[in-house]
Amino acid sequence: MAITAAQVKELREMTGAGMMDAKKALVETDGNVEAAVDWLRTKGLAKAAKKSDRTAAEGLVAVKVEGGKGVAVEVNSETDFVAKNADFQQMVGGIADVALTVSDVEALKAADLGGKTVSDVITDKIATIGENMSVRRMATVEGEVVAAYVHNAATAGMGQIGVLVALKGGDEAFGRQVAMHIAAANPAALSEADLDPAVVEKEKQVQIDIAKESGKPDAVIEKMIVGRMKKFLAEVTLTGQQFALNPDITVEQAAKEAGAEIVGFVRMQVGEGIEKVEEDFAAEVAKAAQG
Repeated sequence: MAITAAQVKELREMTGAGMMDAKKALVETDGNVEAAVDWLRTKGLAKAAKKSDRTAAEGLVAVKVEGGKGVAVEVNSETDFVAKNADFQQMVGGIADVALTVSDVEALKAADLGGKTVSDVITDKIATIGENMSVRRMATVEGEVVAAYVHNAATAGMGQIGVLVALKGGDEAFGRQVAMHIAAANPAALSEADLDPAVVEKEKQVQIDIAKESGKPDAVIEKMIVGRMKKFLAEVTLTGQQFALNPDITVEQAAKEAGAEIVGFVRMQVGEGIEKVEEDFAAEVAKAAQG
């Protein structure tokens, strides 16, 4: 029977086997994917565990800037050890270069990297290194000036936290200062106008409930809410936060002094939002002993 490219891709993702090995396995088993997995295992070409089932919550965030555009890409692996691997880092750097030419993560996965799609490059690296990996997300900013900063850098342009800042006016030096501030302060949005209204409403309701517990008159409670919401908005918006390099002024004031307007930012941290399954060492050993 005819073996399709989709079948080969599925088998490679399940087993980490090479393209030709996967195709041969499917030919030998008449296109039966499960039987092909067993065939590869008997030949020593696949691991018993499906790598795609394993949580990839480590890895690297890479940032690249070209002209007035910046891109941040998160590529995950299972362990921090792989993030320190030179081959993995080289692959992530290549993926980030490609990301400058596309608009979203799905387009990135399908884009060409050295004659293969990014997805196929990832699959090949899974087979080589032996860990599950994925291109999880990407984000871009554009402006007259775009600055980047990487916190806990593993190598140039990539690490645990990547930040991009887009400015109208100003210069890269000031943009980098703001990027460092963002890495530390982790603002939820650029300004009050950019905040999710549901987040604001939820916080307001929480503050109303807290204030009511005080037993004070409604007129006093109303003033309390106004003050507390003002403080909340200053804490979670970039423009309202106290500037890390000069806490006497806000980031917005610092930008005005630098002759700049902050028009956008991206802060991306490895593994944020991924639920990790923690297992102690004793449990791992016991599981291994059971086969």
